[in-house]
Amino acid sequence: MNHKRKPMHVVAPFIAFLTILSVVLSACGGAATPAAPAATQAPIEEAPTQAPVKGAPLQSIGEGEGEVSIVAWAGYIERGETDPAYDWVTEFEKETNCKVTVKVAATSDEMVALMNEGGFDLVTASGDASNRLISGGRVQEINTALIPSWNTVDPRLQNAPWNTVDGKHYGVPYQWGPNVLMYNTNAFPIPPDSWNVVFEEQTLGDGQSNKGRVQAYDGPIYIADAALYLKATKPELGIQDPYALTRDQFNAALDLLRQQRQLVARYWHDAFVQMDDFKNEGVIASGSWPFQVNLLQFEGEPIASVFPKEGATGWSDTTMMHIDASHPNCAYMWLEHSLDPKLQGDLAAWFGSVPAVPAACKGNELLTDQGCTTNGMDQFDQIAFWKTPTADCGNGSMDCVPYHEWVTNYIAVIGGR
Repeated sequence: MNHKRKPMHVVAPFIAFLTILSVVLSACGGAATPAAPAATQAPIEEAPTQAPVKGAPLQSIGEGEGEVSIVAWAGYIERGETDPAYDWVTEFEKETNCKVTVKVAATSDEMVALMNEGGFDLVTASGDASNRLISGGRVQEINTALIPSWNTVDPRLQNAPWNTVDGKHYGVPYQWGPNVLMYNTNAFPIPPDSWNVVFEEQTLGDGQSNKGRVQAYDGPIYIADAALYLKATKPELGIQDPYALTRDQFNAALDLLRQQRQLVARYWHDAFVQMDDFKNEGVIASGSWPFQVNLLQFEGEPIASVFPKEGATGWSDTTMMHIDASHPNCAYMWLEHSLDPKLQGDLAAWFGSVPAVPAACKGNELLTDQGCTTNGMDQFDQIAFWKTPTADCGNGSMDCVPYHEWVTNYIAVIGGR
């Protein structure tokens, strides 16, 4: 792809898991009937007025309120400050008079915490946050009839379980992609094809051990990466869904992560810190986002990525609207704008993701006509997309380990316990 990328602003600090966990678990009015007139006059009845039901979808879009605030992943909302070729904010602001402000979040847990605090209109939530936001009543149903470009969205995403509940849509799909295995080509003269290079101690192609030279993601959802690896390498465990783990399956994943703990140089959540570690701290392999791969390659670093044979976890992000959004009209204007094919293609080129609008895959100078294939368009069915683990195993059993236990146990793993 013909990408022009440079590093952006620093990603917001990570919010402690326990703090996040505590926040995560967290009328109609009628007009008075007028007094009856004189007895000789028939009573006049007024139809009662009804206040909008909290969380009900907007029925019409009015004049913009002048601004819209968005919680987003790094690189998701660009206004050309890093590279003028990547700007999907400036024109929107000119056309709508809605000024865009962005709060960058480093993890899904941070996004949930910020939306619980309030004060934001929209969030680009991944599947491991979106269902928590829906069940927690923090986001509102979207009226897709007010989104003219809705029908251009990839049908695989329109009714996805991470944004649609009981037939109600709680957001507009934005981008999706895999968590790839990023590696240093000097350490791997032959590209790796398995996640074993980050889970099991071994001597690499450069003659050195991988101990102290790999990273793992600093989020409880990473337990699913271990489970996905075990699904392929230990079929006797019977893992079907890496997000729906029985107690024995969950414990096996934790054991693998404790083993990995002896190899990990850093648990990363800041994309730019991870890139610096690959450049300056001797890190040679880690699960990562295509975003980091693309930026490091742009800088001339010896970096590449692969989609390992065991498959990969991944993310499908949805732009969701806060239940108490202060700027709903501007928010709906942004939801429609977010599906613009040029925006979708430019963002996919910048981030290394796949557009939610397939039409964006053709005719975009930055992405090129091969960009969607390069970024994983054909791997949709091989990606285990992030979702929030619950006790419901999905087969009528309630024996699976819920997310709050993922949080506490992953904290223990990182702490060496």
